[in-house]
Amino acid sequence: MELKSNTKFTGSYSSGKDSTLAIYKAILMGFEPQSLIMTYNEDKNKTWFHGIDEKMIERLCDSLQIPIRLIRTSGKDYEMNFERVLKEERAKGAEVCVFGDIDIEEHLAWNTDRCNNADIKPLLPLWKKSREQVVYDFIDSGFITYITVIDTQKMDAKYIGKQLTRELVAELKSEGVDACGENGEYHTFVCDGPLFSKPVEFNPGIPVFDGRYVRIKVL
Repeated sequence: MELKSNTKFTGSYSSGKDSTLAIYKAILMGFEPQSLIMTYNEDKNKTWFHGIDEKMIERLCDSLQIPIRLIRTSGKDYEMNFERVLKEERAKGAEVCVFGDIDIEEHLAWNTDRCNNADIKPLLPLWKKSREQVVYDFIDSGFITYITVIDTQKMDAKYIGKQLTRELVAELKSEGVDACGENGEYHTFVCDGPLFSKPVEFNPGIPVFDGRYVRIKVL
């Protein structure tokens, strides 16, 4: 994608490792962050997929020093509200939306459709890189992240709350788990690294099981 080095972007941000790394890569490429957008489940008062509440989002915003916009939405209106906020960010000057997807074609199609409808360009800095390359690049860049959600049908619950390191990735791989968790094995919360002005401290809550998933609250 050939755009001016000062092209403004909004980033689809979850607080997880892939979206964080993609935003970091976009900045290294010379793009300028205008905002980050997070989808927020109105019914559960936390972000979709990663389960972060508003108080923690405020702390992330303070450390990242990039405005974070919440897309408050139900599942029914998810796509419509995502496009609405993209259009608003486009009107403010953003020409690009950054996504952290790696190789799942359905995700690429969804991202592209939302952006096309909002007249904004999708940018996927991690696209078609190997999953191992992505996770090691993330760790080697100096980011700190912890596993906060595990699908117990795909990996052992004992890893909940663990910091993601090269050693832990090797252990996961030895058990047949995808290194990047791209098949939904696990989600993470990134609390420090080169994008952060200071560490975002948090207290992991007691792990909670719901029959399939084990989670810790990021408090």
